[in-house]
Amino acid sequence: MSEPRDQFDESDPFDRIVDAETDRDPDLAVIEAGSRTLRARSGPPQGDPVPARPADPEVDKALREVETELATRWGETKLEPSVRRIAALMDVLGEPQRAYPSIHITGTNGKTSTARMVEALLGAFELRTGRYTSPHVQTITERISLDGAPIPAERFVETYQDIKPYVEMVDAREEFRLSFFEVVTGMAYAAFADAPVDVAVVEVGMGGTWDATNVIDASVAVVTPIDLDHTDRLGHTPGEIAGEKSGIIKQGATVILAQQPVDAAQVMLKKAVEADATVAREGMEFGVVRREVAVGGQLLTLRGLGGEYDEVFLPLYGPYQAHNAAVALAAVEAFFGIGAEQARALDVETVRRAFASVFSPGRLEVVRSSPTVILDAAHNPAGARATADGIAESFGFSRLIGVVSTSADKDARGLLEAFEPIFAEVVVTANSSPRATDVDALAAIAVEVFGDDRVVVEPRLDDAIEAAITLAEEEDEYAGAGVLVTGSIFTVGDARLLLGRG
Repeated sequence: MSEPRDQFDESDPFDRIVDAETDRDPDLAVIEAGSRTLRARSGPPQGDPVPARPADPEVDKALREVETELATRWGETKLEPSVRRIAALMDVLGEPQRAYPSIHITGTNGKTSTARMVEALLGAFELRTGRYTSPHVQTITERISLDGAPIPAERFVETYQDIKPYVEMVDAREEFRLSFFEVVTGMAYAAFADAPVDVAVVEVGMGGTWDATNVIDASVAVVTPIDLDHTDRLGHTPGEIAGEKSGIIKQGATVILAQQPVDAAQVMLKKAVEADATVAREGMEFGVVRREVAVGGQLLTLRGLGGEYDEVFLPLYGPYQAHNAAVALAAVEAFFGIGAEQARALDVETVRRAFASVFSPGRLEVVRSSPTVILDAAHNPAGARATADGIAESFGFSRLIGVVSTSADKDARGLLEAFEPIFAEVVVTANSSPRATDVDALAAIAVEVFGDDRVVVEPRLDDAIEAAITLAEEEDEYAGAGVLVTGSIFTVGDARLLLGRG
């Protein structure tokens, strides 16, 4: 195992970035400035839809002031399991979340990608959409989208200022102030009502029953695959976790259920019966009929609630994204009443156009070539296994080097074990979040999983990416070499900026 480098030059921009982040809320901790130019920066794809910091200094200053105020509140990792405060905020705001119909999405993995697919499909059918997802990859404005694009920074600031007096009113009444996530959720619901949107696509933050988003009465409840994550808060088995997540199923709703562990499926079906909800199950009422690996993604035939859709190109990699696509299609069909009230299928050309436009940053995202560098936000063992399968299927690497930084509250061992079969070597590092796992502690786990000779330690992410590229290029395997940067959404956000994205 290599040794960490000596003390860094205090004048280095990367050190200044890290220093600037130490006092910030961990859920806002993504580096927001450039670092020294990396050799890894050559030729990233253009047209990145993820917003950068505002170019206008005054707007950027205003946005930073809002971020600073939000950072004084409880972060997303500190919870008081109740919707009492968010319900009080909705009440004083005039119940904006009831101004439009909603599709609510829970699950362990795949929520954001599924939400983006649902949004693309609804938009293709000329509905105005609002999408609320978390956490963000690079910039907080990503969390609230209108018509498929993050709201401008100016509008984000205006929305915050509009609801701020009401937030303070609720703060004064309650035992605990509204949390960061509760305030941003309130902003999203207010922005959607103000737009106004035709439909909101809402991803839960954690769980379901007591999640701040759960003040909507969604006609469609989507449950992506459930696995073990946040076990200290949600439960220690898929069934226990499903009990919390089933709280988004409302009376008379339609439930779109992805493939689940048996105990999780049983809990969800029982909840659906209690709520007199209709259930559509992947593998039964809908699913993936065929899939082929294609250049830049995959070609799918999907069976929906109303019929079969062939020749659907999805510009995302991995079998799990095909399943997300099937879930998203069924959710949109259910929203339109297909399968229950109507037997017809959606227009296949519109469906094809929608899926072909989907972009999901940080999900097997290729950001450069020669050697290929891929970013993936896998942060738990189930996500890592799905990512490993996607890499093995879609990329013919003869040598793959991992760059890994995890969050301290995650199962780092399980994640590393999932990646061990596909990594020739792993470079252990740290992202800019205060929640990042201590590098030495992560390295010790990595040595137990990979062995001492396959582990390299580089405490700085920029150095880690450089080291991984060098390792990938060794032994005359340049053409078949690759680097995967993974372990946390914060790691991906940092890497995107270091690699010239955003």
